[in-house]
Amino acid sequence: MNPIFADLPTTVFEVMSALARETGAVNLGQGFPDDPGPADVRAKAAEAVVEGWNQYPPMMGLPELRRAVAAHYARWQGLDLDPESEVMVTSGATEALAGALMALIEPGDEVVLFEPMYDAYLPLVRRAGGVPRFVTLTPPHFRLTEEALAAAFSPRTKVVLLNNPLNPSATVLPEEDLELLAGFCQRYDAVALCDEVWEHVVFDGRRHRPLMAFPGMRERTVKIGSAGKIFSLTGWKVGFVMAPPHLMKGLAKAHQFLTFTTPPNLQAAVAYGLAKDDSYYEGMRADFARARDRFAGGLKDLGFSVLPSAGTYFLNLDIAPLGESDDVAFCERLVRQHGVAAIPVSAFYAHRPVRNVVRFCFAKRDDTLDRALERLRGLAPGRAA
Repeated sequence: MNPIFADLPTTVFEVMSALARETGAVNLGQGFPDDPGPADVRAKAAEAVVEGWNQYPPMMGLPELRRAVAAHYARWQGLDLDPESEVMVTSGATEALAGALMALIEPGDEVVLFEPMYDAYLPLVRRAGGVPRFVTLTPPHFRLTEEALAAAFSPRTKVVLLNNPLNPSATVLPEEDLELLAGFCQRYDAVALCDEVWEHVVFDGRRHRPLMAFPGMRERTVKIGSAGKIFSLTGWKVGFVMAPPHLMKGLAKAHQFLTFTTPPNLQAAVAYGLAKDDSYYEGMRADFARARDRFAGGLKDLGFSVLPSAGTYFLNLDIAPLGESDDVAFCERLVRQHGVAAIPVSAFYAHRPVRNVVRFCFAKRDDTLDRALERLRGLAPGRAA
């Protein structure tokens, strides 16, 4: 078997979820909401599967969904996309990422990766023959610097893979960091592969600005979005790819020989959902922000050191003030002894340079978060209070 996949260990996500099931722990490790998602969007999917077309839809996606994607991003991010030549539907964002890497790089091409990073990035880059070059981002702010970018880019740089907003750090890169990165992409003639699945899950008045919208980036950016994140329907696996026609040509061929297409009823429902009015998106963000504030406030009241969360479903704890220096061991004790599952953020780095941060998913019901806080009371620095 190919060693890139055969030699991969069991992921910490699987380990922690298994321990949560085994111990009956409150599972704040896995990143999905316990809400079923908007009822009207789910109803559209049910209607479409009963009354609609269930044979192969077009390989590039239903025309109605591609038009809806273009209209959605024009409305929310000011992008002018041609639905015929610049929009494609995939079976989730991970398929979009895999196909893009297969299409964009050849063996020996260098790919700049920002760690902490989604765990699929590194094996997908290596399987496509890419050579990873890491930019290591560190807490609490996880900012880009010119020095770190200069050390990672080279004449062999072909692709830059950026996740913004960033899971697991829960950060949203500021404009000056994105401008800095755009400059490096242009200087080295690199394609920016932008995983922007959290673009709508941002808080405190933020508005996502895609790297594609920066000067000089329109013709060298592949933008990826996710209906699963937009509508809290993570099992639907409907992704969007947006790219200029000269890049889309290769991306479409990779998609054709991976999944070819995506269930048509889900595509129809997502097309409907993308046209929902502003109140849905504002309400969704407000609900997640309220859950974030409830959980973060509870943790702070217990005396924990909580890092800022500007977006995503996650927030992080700095466990160094607890005298802890191994986040993996800490998370194992946390689930076994205190009944709460979390994820060690070192799992998102290639070489574990950061070992004092753990990630919790707050996209849960109030009673779930409150049970977790009660169980964490016995561990907290302020427990005597």
